[in-house]
Amino acid sequence: MTVKEFIKVWPTLKKQVKTLHIPWLEDFASQDRDPFKILISCILSLRTQDKTTEDASARLFALASTPEALSRLSLKTIERAIYPVGFYRVKAGTIKDISREIIRTHDSRVPDTLEELLALKGVGRKTANLVLTRGFNKYGICVDTHVHRITNRWGLVTTKSPNDTELALRQVLPKRFWKDLNGVLVAFGQSICQPVSPFCSRCWICSACDQRGVVRRR
Repeated sequence: MTVKEFIKVWPTLKKQVKTLHIPWLEDFASQDRDPFKILISCILSLRTQDKTTEDASARLFALASTPEALSRLSLKTIERAIYPVGFYRVKAGTIKDISREIIRTHDSRVPDTLEELLALKGVGRKTANLVLTRGFNKYGICVDTHVHRITNRWGLVTTKSPNDTELALRQVLPKRFWKDLNGVLVAFGQSICQPVSPFCSRCWICSACDQRGVVRRR
């Protein structure tokens, strides 16, 4: 798939995604633009299923939804609130440390640059870009395993890691596609373009896909 082909099929892809299940974090971030809540929810979501993340975020934010309030909670209280998210003990310490750092270094406001976000403990490029795009409406490309897999499968990029994919996409994709790419491809990847044996027969843009690495399809 060339960039020109991507631009051509993008409207069709978005139409198909509207018929699919929207990932919880994307739905949450589209309704609540609070950068702090988006940041914490994204950290909780790592290696955790949507429903678990949704419930844990709701419990935690009922107790504390600002850096000041969250920093005052004990680790045990945070752990109980977010259990059973993956690595909940580690994440409890991370989000408490992040809250303190935001208070101390950024005057209680989540920073709005990629460099400053990446300097926060436990924040990687995926999380930082999600906060930028959804919390601040700034340009960024949030790349997770779905975006990495699908854009390589299409032939749009040829990369070996999500970080490499982000940098490659920044070079080839017009900026108008950056903010929405993750939300669209996560939903598409979960339901249609799955890692093993994708549902090519259900894909509305299959004719434009290079199908790189696809051995079995449905």
